Amino acid sequence: MDLTAMFLGQPIWMWGAFLAAVLILLVLDLGVLNRGDHEIGVRKSLMLSAFYITIGLLFGGFVWWQLGQTSALEYWTGFIVEKSLAMDNVFVIATIFGFFAVPRHLQQRVLFWGILGVIMLRAIMIGFGAAFVQRYDWVLLIFAVFLVFTGIKMLMADDEEADLSQNLALAWLTRHLRVTDGFVGNRFFVRQPGRSGAMRTFVTPLFLALVVIEVADLIFAIDSVPAIFAITTDPYLVYTSNIFAILGLRALYFALAAILHRFAYLKRALAILLIFIGGKVIGAEIVGIEKGPPLLSLGVTFVILAGGVILSLVRTASLRHG
Repeated sequence: MDLTAMFLGQPIWMWGAFLAAVLILLVLDLGVLNRGDHEIGVRKSLMLSAFYITIGLLFGGFVWWQLGQTSALEYWTGFIVEKSLAMDNVFVIATIFGFFAVPRHLQQRVLFWGILGVIMLRAIMIGFGAAFVQRYDWVLLIFAVFLVFTGIKMLMADDEEADLSQNLALAWLTRHLRVTDGFVGNRFFVRQPGRSGAMRTFVTPLFLALVVIEVADLIFAIDSVPAIFAITTDPYLVYTSNIFAILGLRALYFALAAILHRFAYLKRALAILLIFIGGKVIGAEIVGIEKGPPLLSLGVTFVILAGGVILSLVRTASLRHG
């Protein structure tokens, strides 16, 4: 096999190096750092989050080495954007766990399998997205318009918690599957007697929580995938930045779930960021305005997100002392 042959714009060996790194991280996470079902403390969560963020940033150095400065800056911008959008996903995951009353020591099991599902779903979505963008130039413009629309919608939306009892996916599952009355250890499926007395396969609430989390990520991907394509159309940069941002989601959840409500302006900062990313593409495609250097995009991204975090912390401090 010729490892220098091209696949989706980059040599096969570069895809292999990335996949090997992801596999090592998954094995390390499941088999060494988080073996068994137990609650992950905040201190350990912060350390793991810092570890995953460091790995993600260091991979940008590998991209710089192989593909140059421009590609590395586009990768880092995509990584930061995806990581920030993942923080919004943390709040939704916390809501799902609260709805199903998932014990904290079982939450990391759901998140691990959920992340594996996310990796496969993102691969499919990014593959289709790359094919469409390369074949039809106007698709990128549609992505950009969608990002601006989504950002405006986020700015105007209230912060009410979603009512999962009205979730269509959950309603369909409970109508078509046999569900146990409660949790059965850490199992997703169990065999037990049905109404007729015959042994039947049941799903547990833990499985329902996993499916709803996957559906939630699919909805989030509708925002995040166009966002990264608006930054770069290189499938390698799109997928690697997405996956490295997602890999630390489990650690990020346990670190931030209890304090995410303090970041009141983060969602608005994300909305402004989506509008900026989409507006930049619209300006380039329709008005003819230059997109500007990747370093400028990275700097603006950092300023917008840092501004949201700082304003949130100031507001929290003022409320505490008020």
